[in-house]
Amino acid sequence: MLIDFEPGDYVTNPLNKDWGIGQVQSIIGNKVTVNFVNYGKRVINVENINLEKVNDEKQ
Repeated sequence: MLIDFEPGDYVTNPLNKDWGIGQVQSIIGNKVTVNFVNYGKRVINVENINLEKVNDEKQ
């Protein structure tokens, strides 16, 4: 599993768009901790959920 983002990057969860934009906090193995604007901090297993990188955090 290739993770193409790093801490500080902005992402969305395509399965839960209402969570809003999230900022990657940390990456440990296949677990990515993301702080979402509307949903708070969540640990995402990238083997189960394909986070989408956001090039501009204002989207």
